[in-house]
Amino acid sequence: MTTRTDKKDEMRMRLLRLLENDPSLSTRQLAVAVGASHGATYYCLKALIEKGFIKAQNFANSENKAGYAYVLSAKGIREKADLTRRFVEIKRAEYAALRDEIEAMEHELATGEMAGPARGK
Repeated sequence: MTTRTDKKDEMRMRLLRLLENDPSLSTRQLAVAVGASHGATYYCLKALIEKGFIKAQNFANSENKAGYAYVLSAKGIREKADLTRRFVEIKRAEYAALRDEIEAMEHELATGEMAGPARGK
């Protein structure tokens, strides 16, 4: 089962991965990419900056003076690796549980042994 912390970690991981690939993404573009509201994305991005995982650099020659590049720090790269490792472990456990559930259901169908209360009585 995915917890609230797992969801936050997943969002942080996705933001770090996106920014590693394209530091010029805006908060609106990031929000669309992670499937979250602009406000939630901004809040998470701000927390990543405060923790030192990302450095916000203003585009010196940008026509859009509000434009920033969000560059991962060395600490941010390590955090991304740790989050990715935890995310993979969680998804592998979810996959194993789902695989076991599917196998049990297939067994029930093949043998006619349906779990649960008696039907049609």
